[in-house]
Amino acid sequence: MKNTGHQPRKRFGQNFLHDDRIISRLVSAINPKADDLMVEIGPGQAALTTPLLDKLNQLHAVELDRDLYPFLRAGLEPRGLTLHEADALKFDFTTLMTDDRPLRVVGNLPYNISTPLLFHLLAYKERIADMHFMLQLEVIERLAATPGNKNYGRLSVIAQYYCQVDKLFHVPPGAFNPPPKVMSAIVRLAPRKLSVEAENPVLLEKVVKISFAQRRKTLRNNLKQLLSAEQLEQLTQDLTLRPEQLSVEDYVKLSNQIASFNDASLL
Repeated sequence: MKNTGHQPRKRFGQNFLHDDRIISRLVSAINPKADDLMVEIGPGQAALTTPLLDKLNQLHAVELDRDLYPFLRAGLEPRGLTLHEADALKFDFTTLMTDDRPLRVVGNLPYNISTPLLFHLLAYKERIADMHFMLQLEVIERLAATPGNKNYGRLSVIAQYYCQVDKLFHVPPGAFNPPPKVMSAIVRLAPRKLSVEAENPVLLEKVVKISFAQRRKTLRNNLKQLLSAEQLEQLTQDLTLRPEQLSVEDYVKLSNQIASFNDASLL
């Protein structure tokens, strides 16, 4: 199913997976069950789609490249593929959730849209069981980074607030056509709830974004653009620390204390 004659397109960030050993490891990590409600983002030349359909009764797929539609329809719709001709960044994933089954999401994501797509998917976290993605290794290291690590930042805090993040294994450039110039890896994201929850998730994201706006500055300096001097003095968090020194739970507690100010200008 992989010899379509289709040339990978830079504008879609296409690097097609072709290494059977990597594909087998990825399918094993996903561990699909026949009745799973699963969607693949960017099926491309169906390298992952085909073995998934061997395990599933039905598979949804969201694809933007129109040139791939005839190939995917002719070869895989009879086997249970439901193709959605759409941009995953704009796709409403609730349209797939027609019963009580949680959604499972998989895909070899284009590097140029990986971060905004992750944030888009987190909007559906309450109905998602897990997500398995092929991503640039650098992005996965940011997702999984711990406090004090140079890769720890806004993406780390927000992703880990909503999900358990597990880096599974590396994927070399030669596993793709064309080979990317960077190393890739597989990550598993499983939505969860922490023991400390944000009273206002929108405010949490704003606090985290502002805190990491200038990494080398202290929290006090960064939060000046959000809070008054009086409000800063009321915070119990040590504001002499730099943003990468706070844990996810620290940021949740900080945002909850800021939310308690009941200041509409903060939102």
